[in-house]
Amino acid sequence: MKLKKLFIAFLISCISLNITACTDSIVRPAIDDTEISLWTYPIGDWGNKDTVAELINDFTEIHPEISVKVNFLDYKYGDTEIAAALKTDQSPDIVMEGPERLVTNWGKRGLMVDLTDLYTDESKDIYENVALACRSNDGKYYEYPLCMATHCMAINKKIFQKANALKYINTVNHTWTTEDFFKAVDAIYQSGHTDVLNIYCDGQSGDQGSRALINNLYDGSFTDKFHQSYTIDSTKNVAALSALISRKGISINPKLNSSDEIKKFRTGKLAMSICWNSSAQNDNSMSAPGRTTELDEIIPMKFPSPTGSSKLVSGIWGFGIFNSGNENKIKAAKLFIDYMANNPKGVRKAVKASHFFPVHKELTDVYSDSKFNNTMTLFSEHFMLSMGDYYQATPGWTEVRSLWWKTLQSIAKGNDIRKALTECNSKANKIVESISGSLPNN
Repeated sequence: MKLKKLFIAFLISCISLNITACTDSIVRPAIDDTEISLWTYPIGDWGNKDTVAELINDFTEIHPEISVKVNFLDYKYGDTEIAAALKTDQSPDIVMEGPERLVTNWGKRGLMVDLTDLYTDESKDIYENVALACRSNDGKYYEYPLCMATHCMAINKKIFQKANALKYINTVNHTWTTEDFFKAVDAIYQSGHTDVLNIYCDGQSGDQGSRALINNLYDGSFTDKFHQSYTIDSTKNVAALSALISRKGISINPKLNSSDEIKKFRTGKLAMSICWNSSAQNDNSMSAPGRTTELDEIIPMKFPSPTGSSKLVSGIWGFGIFNSGNENKIKAAKLFIDYMANNPKGVRKAVKASHFFPVHKELTDVYSDSKFNNTMTLFSEHFMLSMGDYYQATPGWTEVRSLWWKTLQSIAKGNDIRKALTECNSKANKIVESISGSLPNN
């Protein structure tokens, strides 16, 4: 990550002389003038046109031979847009998202370019678990990571104070036990705020929230520890979901998506959100960062567990390249990724735009001069250390995500919890068998 002045001078001279091998990061090819397309999901300010335009301008100053056309996706229709583009051979050159799409979906289907050549000396300080999540079980890397985060909960401090429920949380460590979580729910409901928590399931967006709440409540899991099969219908998960929906103040809402849940929380209609992270805490689109629209303080919280020690679902975001067969565009796309994810100037601005944390261990000062520094320090010290394993790498993940929210919808209609989870798990493991040939014995 640290480039000496002499090396920078050498790199510039290499580019000006059109030499093909100029850095240790990747081979710098001599490419023809070309336009590449970047489609990005709303990862922090990577969904902001002005921010992305500035990032691209920095890149094109170094590579004026490459122009970048951007399409901004959302999580409600983004997957549909990409699916339609794939059917008409109009897929983007670069897409920015996470391993569950880039690796276990499009990569697994043979649609992505192998990015193994990007993993060189510049990649040695990338967290091992992050790099592993970007590699498919065929040994190829279909994603080059930029940033990471842990997802958590959040509470409305004023509502908790009014219900005398702050005593049930550890405000220093941002933890609470399962017992105290339910005590808080009861206290808030009895105080007159009857809409305490909604388990949204209108689609897959933000589905990590429902999984994390259910898995942590009684120390359950969604997959086995080797990420080779699913354990959705475990006794612990059945008990957790049963306890949740039988509680007054908690409901499954099949017409609510994650964005709507956040809006309900930030406008004070919900006492808790299960779809939170550092980016949400810093967001100022509806109110001041860390505040509701009524300026009530928002306190981020880990998910409740029997001991208070929870495993947070991690998020990893980076870049993948759809294989268009056009080598010139592929080379240009790799240069773009290398700049955004490795260049000392580029990576700092690119990570900061995400509102998340760098995947490079040596990159520790991204937010030191930022207005978000206090929030990022809070999440770094109290939430990132609780990051669980990246079980989204389990075979069939894309299809199983769809099974999950549809199962929650089924339960919301009154279907038996154990039966619904058993059916979901059975279908999930049949998908694994169809991919792997058999279900591993763990």
